[in-house]
Amino acid sequence: MAFGRKIYTLRRVQRMPITIEKAWEFFSNPANLPEITPAAMKFRPTSPLPSKMYPGLLIMYTVSPILGIPLKWVTEITHINEPKMFADEQRFGPYKFWHHRHLFTPVTGGVEMEDIVNYALPFDPYSRPANSIMVRRTLERIFDFRYDIIKNKFGSLI
Repeated sequence: MAFGRKIYTLRRVQRMPITIEKAWEFFSNPANLPEITPAAMKFRPTSPLPSKMYPGLLIMYTVSPILGIPLKWVTEITHINEPKMFADEQRFGPYKFWHHRHLFTPVTGGVEMEDIVNYALPFDPYSRPANSIMVRRTLERIFDFRYDIIKNKFGSLI
């Protein structure tokens, strides 16, 4: 607990038989976001998506993560260490706090990608049951979907 607010963490790791440069090329391109987001989320960019990100880039979109209710979401690319890491943070949206790090590490035969998402919900502590019942599961389904898309696109290392 930080600042009296519950901060949740979701961590995912995926290994792919591609170079770190190829992984960076795909994942650092905001135009690829719709491909790795479940259709049920109704992800709709509302700002231009450049082919290359940069620190300070604002990405605006609507998304319907829960019960089909459309929400406006604005994230900012806050840190880039090409080709090893980039981070995005919510500036406006459904979370009280959202920080997502994307880490890329060369491994034997390919690259390991690690996602670390730290998030907090509004109305804490009253929203804690919502995290257990709905929010965490929704995030896990999104990352499960993304895992499958990436495995089909690039393959998988064990």
